[in-house]
Amino acid sequence: MTPTDLNKVGDRHHVVVVGGGFGGIQCIKSLKRANVRITLIDQRNHHLFQPLLYQVATTILAPSEIAWPLRQVFRDRKDVTTLLATVAGVHHQNKRVLLSDDTSIHYDTLVLATGARHSYFGHPEWEQNAPGLKTLEDATTIRRCILSAFEAAERTDDPELQRAHLTFAVIGAGPTGVELAGIIAELSHRILPREFRRIDTNTARILLIEAGPKVLPTFPQTLSDYAARALSKLGVEILLGDPVTACHATAVEVGETIIPCETIIWAAGVQASPAANWLQADHDRAGRVLVRPDLTVPRHDEIFVIGDTASVNDAHDNHVPGIAPAAKQMGAHVGGLCCRDRPTADIVAVCTLQDVVNAAQVQRRSS
Repeated sequence: MTPTDLNKVGDRHHVVVVGGGFGGIQCIKSLKRANVRITLIDQRNHHLFQPLLYQVATTILAPSEIAWPLRQVFRDRKDVTTLLATVAGVHHQNKRVLLSDDTSIHYDTLVLATGARHSYFGHPEWEQNAPGLKTLEDATTIRRCILSAFEAAERTDDPELQRAHLTFAVIGAGPTGVELAGIIAELSHRILPREFRRIDTNTARILLIEAGPKVLPTFPQTLSDYAARALSKLGVEILLGDPVTACHATAVEVGETIIPCETIIWAAGVQASPAANWLQADHDRAGRVLVRPDLTVPRHDEIFVIGDTASVNDAHDNHVPGIAPAAKQMGAHVGGLCCRDRPTADIVAVCTLQDVVNAAQVQRRSS
């Protein structure tokens, strides 16, 4: 299909979805019986089940088990065209998505589901020593770091260096940080002890560092308390109330305390994609677009922003966290709106925080 084919004007409404994550995929699925043509644009050729990235990072799963080719996902959907491309901007006056190769695609309705990336709170230099976890490449990098740390500890006779190799610091106690800390503890204390001869992997120290007062800060207190108790039983040390002030190659600084540590994993903050800049739209501190209750961009009824790219509050004015169940509900909501009369803007149709919590609990039990 040529650019001319993609931009031809026909009888069918053209919906362009940018991002093949949970929100974008669910939006397209919800448009299955609509009389529209759909173009999905993503800079990677696969859909990634991000909630299980931590298991790839800790050797439990292979990368192929959580990634599915986008073209395969929609191979039976003749109404969907998949493009491997990088979006460089949006010309909303002309209703065009601008691509990095200097081409563009016209849309009638645009859905931006472009997700988020790591944020190091003004310290991008920390990324070299504290990789984050958003992509398959990140997961394989962290896997290599974790396994290499045990191997290095096995080789050294220096007790201090051995302790540093066997100290793992996870920064940020959101869902990703909690999952990573828990699974590293499982790996160290239950899976690896029989595989090493010169070290006792049970002595590994797993730190979960959170600047705030509790783990899972966006979740209800009952769930936060439960997670903290479960992590403690696994042997995870939870450090609350002090921010990380530096990430070095051989140590992490928490407040004024320097902790020798060879493996640091960043799960503390995210920065939304540049969608707000593309649209010249209002956004919050993390770069998420401030959308209306129906998930459209103010002054642009034809543009929706969903998932981690959107700043959304529920009916009780609680911020909806950036997790898969929320993105899927937003995608389904937008798919239902794309080609029929819109409800009035004062109808809050997105999920509540409790809906997200319930969905997350169901997903956890089923897995």
